Amino acid sequence: MAGFLGLRRRARRERLGFTLYTTSVAAARDPYLFTEIGAPDTLDGRFDIIGVYAFLAIQRLKREPEPGPELAQAVFDAMFSDMDINLRELGVSDMSVGKRVRAMWEAFHGRALAYSQAMEANDPAALQAALARNIWRGTEPPAGSAAALTRLVLAQDAHLSAQPMAQLAEGDIRFLPARDACA
Repeated sequence: MAGFLGLRRRARRERLGFTLYTTSVAAARDPYLFTEIGAPDTLDGRFDIIGVYAFLAIQRLKREPEPGPELAQAVFDAMFSDMDINLRELGVSDMSVGKRVRAMWEAFHGRALAYSQAMEANDPAALQAALARNIWRGTEPPAGSAAALTRLVLAQDAHLSAQPMAQLAEGDIRFLPARDACA
């Protein structure tokens, strides 16, 4: 019986992680990010913006006692399961998918570390530099874009921090519209 309950609990956690991740992806698809902020509307650019939103969700959940960290892991797992599926749908060979997903995981981990260190140090300039480096990948961001994205990330983080864990634990995470977060 205990094994069955553990499986049910795990399945619920996985569903919640997928729900939280899917909401993060929907927020990351806000056209404002690409048309007004100037995030690259490419496969890599979309991965990086999804990474920012997934990072924000994961960071919010990790700041809480259980089930926060457990749900943060479920969001991470959902993200990379989704990346695996998307690569396969794009026609990447089965032999290459694992290597590609691992490279994406490493990229996400590095970005998340840079963003979290800058945010924990309350250093908006370091956050802006990390966002510019990762979102625009070595090209100069459009004027004001990195600053706007930094304001967005900080506003989203503050907005998520105000959401009760009980709400998040039910799979209900709410992001601000990008335009409002940049204001």
